[in-house]
Amino acid sequence: MEIGYLGAFLMGLFGALHCVGMCGSIMGVLTFSLPRETRQHAGRLLGYLGYYNFGRIISYCLAGSLAGAFGSGLLLRVSPQYGHSILLLFATILMVAVGFYLAGWFPGLAHIERAGAPIWRKLEPLGRKLLPVKSPLQALLYGLIWGWLPCGLVYSALFIALGQGSAFQGALFMLLFGLGTLPAVVTTGVFADQIMRIARNPRMRIIAGIALIVFALTGLIVNW
Repeated sequence: MEIGYLGAFLMGLFGALHCVGMCGSIMGVLTFSLPRETRQHAGRLLGYLGYYNFGRIISYCLAGSLAGAFGSGLLLRVSPQYGHSILLLFATILMVAVGFYLAGWFPGLAHIERAGAPIWRKLEPLGRKLLPVKSPLQALLYGLIWGWLPCGLVYSALFIALGQGSAFQGALFMLLFGLGTLPAVVTTGVFADQIMRIARNPRMRIIAGIALIVFALTGLIVNW
């Protein structure tokens, strides 16, 4: 989808300002739980941050592929002829909703986090067993679990991945979304105070929300 892939990256990039309070605090805790010698060595620290986030994004891709496969089968049953137009409109509406959510004008979108609560209740104890992280493998495994943490923004992205048309496109959408989150999430592990100040600034979140809304509507107009 024309609107999908750049939109996925922008959702992750802008949305990280909204979710940095959750994911950023996790990243900070994981960073400070590493051995002192690892934290004091920039190369090792970045390596561990990379393993955490690599695992997280793998989980996003897996969830995206499942959503894309389910959505493509559903769409063929509903309307094979007008499938592209339906997907474009569906993605636009959801992306606009996310824009309002990021700006703080539609907090109700956070309620979709409840959908993942049963899965997280089963996975969270497994994550606790991996702490404190002492090896790259543990960091990767923790990242795989972290990727299923209930988050309104991630679940909104998954709903858009549902309409991407195939398992591959759904996985690619979530890959780009995950890559978009990296700058804020990774730097929070290193520059926690500075990033948190930016994330708490309502003006910055409104700008991010409006930018995403404008992008989504422009894509609809250009590609309809």
